[in-house]
Amino acid sequence: MTRRTSSLLLAWNEFWVDLPVGPVPGCPGGCELTTDRARLAEAGAVLFHLPTLGPAIDIPKGANQRWVALSMESDANYPRQADAAFMRRFDVTMTYRRTSDIPVLYAGPDLPQDLRSPVREKTEAAPAVHFASNRATRSGREQYIADLMNFVAVDSYGASLRNRNLPADNGRETKLSTISRYLFTLAFENSIGEDYVTEKFFDPLVSGSVPVYLGAPNVDDFAPGEHCYIAVSDFAGPRELATYLNQLAANRDEYRAYHAWRDGDLRTSFVSMTQSQRTHPT
Repeated sequence: MTRRTSSLLLAWNEFWVDLPVGPVPGCPGGCELTTDRARLAEAGAVLFHLPTLGPAIDIPKGANQRWVALSMESDANYPRQADAAFMRRFDVTMTYRRTSDIPVLYAGPDLPQDLRSPVREKTEAAPAVHFASNRATRSGREQYIADLMNFVAVDSYGASLRNRNLPADNGRETKLSTISRYLFTLAFENSIGEDYVTEKFFDPLVSGSVPVYLGAPNVDDFAPGEHCYIAVSDFAGPRELATYLNQLAANRDEYRAYHAWRDGDLRTSFVSMTQSQRTHPT
């Protein structure tokens, strides 16, 4: 008879990142992560990555075994995540939603320290920059940005609306370095939903650029300080937003007000939210 151990975690299906199989550092009581399906009967918890999970789960669930639903993608893109009947088969939710049993946020524990980097000089002629490659989105961002480009200069480096090329691309390091040279970064999510606040919002803040944000209606809950971003929803449309961006670009005192939060303490709620990501789930 196979003995089940609560410390064995089995990742059942494909994840979009390389999983660090083996002992899990810092896990209370010692844990091991495996992708070996042959060890299903041993596993105390089975992790299912919802975006790559097939239509059916055709494996038996062991007594006292916990099934964990994991996703950092939005419910708008993966509607099953909002389907109560589907989600009832799982014991634990582990998603970007703060109401999850185990919230897994894009705002990690090192983010407060990263936000203390000095703001670099803005050297690009265009006031705004755009990085996006996914063109099949549910937020309407591509059309909005295409319209915006008629009224304000935007350098776009991704596959979507590209008009500039990178001399070399080393991933996130290159992205952060590039957007740091711009006054504004178009931080448009691929879909709009409560709590779905991704690196689109945080990367400009880390880089010293002001995010122009389209996405979660409660994004302010994730902001590190007052007056640190520009909400697209505050404007009637692309022309009105562009007028405001051009005004700020021409008046650097008004623009610098969007960086004033960096001189004080970060919001307590923001720091608490990020530091909660240090705690291993039990």
